[in-house]
Amino acid sequence: MTFQLADLLDLVVGVVPERTAVVCGERRLDYRHLRRRAGRVASGLAAAGIGRGDMVGIALRNGTEYLESMWGAFWIGAVPVNVHPRYVDDEIVAVLIDAGARVLVAEPDLAERVAGLRARLPELDRVIGRGRPYEDWLARAGAPPPTDGRSGDDRYVLYTGGTTGAPKGVVWRHEDVFFGAMGGGNRAGAPITRPEQLVDHIAESPTRTLPASPLLHGTAHWLAFGTLFAGGTVVLSPDRTFAADRLLDLVAAEEVSHLVIVGDAFARPLADALAAEPDRWDLSALTAIVSGGATLSGAVRGALLDALPWVVVIDGYGTSETGGQATMVTSAGSPVVDGPPRFVAGPETAVLDDDLRPVAPGSDVVGRIARRGHLPLGYHRDPERTAETFPVVDGVRWALTGDQARVADDGTVVLLGRGSSTINSGGEKVHAEEVERVLTAHPAVHDAVVVGVPDPRWGERVAAVVALRAGADVDTDDLVEHCRARLAGFKAPRTVVVVDAVQRLDTGKPDNRWAREVATAG
Repeated sequence: MTFQLADLLDLVVGVVPERTAVVCGERRLDYRHLRRRAGRVASGLAAAGIGRGDMVGIALRNGTEYLESMWGAFWIGAVPVNVHPRYVDDEIVAVLIDAGARVLVAEPDLAERVAGLRARLPELDRVIGRGRPYEDWLARAGAPPPTDGRSGDDRYVLYTGGTTGAPKGVVWRHEDVFFGAMGGGNRAGAPITRPEQLVDHIAESPTRTLPASPLLHGTAHWLAFGTLFAGGTVVLSPDRTFAADRLLDLVAAEEVSHLVIVGDAFARPLADALAAEPDRWDLSALTAIVSGGATLSGAVRGALLDALPWVVVIDGYGTSETGGQATMVTSAGSPVVDGPPRFVAGPETAVLDDDLRPVAPGSDVVGRIARRGHLPLGYHRDPERTAETFPVVDGVRWALTGDQARVADDGTVVLLGRGSSTINSGGEKVHAEEVERVLTAHPAVHDAVVVGVPDPRWGERVAAVVALRAGADVDTDDLVEHCRARLAGFKAPRTVVVVDAVQRLDTGKPDNRWAREVATAG
């Protein structure tokens, strides 16, 4: 047996077959039942001619069907491909063509749309709509295919990067994504060197994890699969939109222990709801709130801990190209982090300078965060970008993120922000995230996005798009002075536009394209 994802899940089923694996709405599947449904997906795919290495598109909102479809593809060595169900036609076509997907499992409305696009998708043989078509497909499926031939070299692909250009597929081996992103490696301080050792770490009191963000994003399904590999329960919200009070209702009802969110876009409404109705929810089972994909601001992190002092708040750092790399753990009574977040990095993570050499702690050199060890093979059908992102230096292969950082005297990584979001104003570099953190610390500000907009004198000027708290009123000049009192003058926004709500992607990350349009027009 190798570190193949379906093989690993089979090991867990053999130990806790009757334990609840997934909950979504009225549907509750134990491990045996989840595996049975995944086996039917595998049988249906095999009957459609899908085999090892073939791509299977998944364009679903959160539900048991998402995890069933991924497991079913892994079962036969096929490759599930995450497709955003909210993509417009051209985006859908671009991803499916790039992946070469032959089967698509989709939301009903999207399945109907794709039916009208078949002429543009010559490789796509079949579309299965969620709901009755999907259930009928499972009911017609024959016996599960054999499980032989699986390998840790089987492929896993995560499409990413659609906010800055066409999405690109990051290609991992199963073994690498298990160790690099899905919680493999050390368990209770003991390294896992053989797949069979996984069962030694299945807890008697399982973790109950609720990924609040869409499963189509790596953070959500990595933690979901990590929970399944530990014999835990994945709780999914059936709601199509995020509402803080309904999410907290679900956390309380299902006694969730680990809530997974994305930055302030999720955390601030949760903190506000807890402050408004502190006695409404029994959240005593909750032990950790994990933010992945975007760091929390200090003010929001503190508000969560004020409301839930027994909880630890964990900011996780990683990318689709690197997996999990570093964490910042905060609990009630922890020192207040003033300024950029500081992460404790794993041994495979480093900050590299322009010559791709590790930055010395305390040197104040700004470099790029990188990782070695269990890494992706590269980008699907893009050798040029693969070579740029995964260079080999002195025999060591690195994955370079787009994030800039320094290394503090104590070895912690001080995250400065995305290189792509760095604003060059008159030769001075301004990290947008740093300014956003200062703005959201203002008592009148609910949310903020900072971008660079064209300026005839400075090349770019710092601009902020801000949403205020309900009932708040503040002069934009006051917000500028608030920033000047806490940052160098050149970092303070020269333009501030107040909007009813900041537009964000469903990952919780800011929609920078929208923000630039608003700031330029304002």
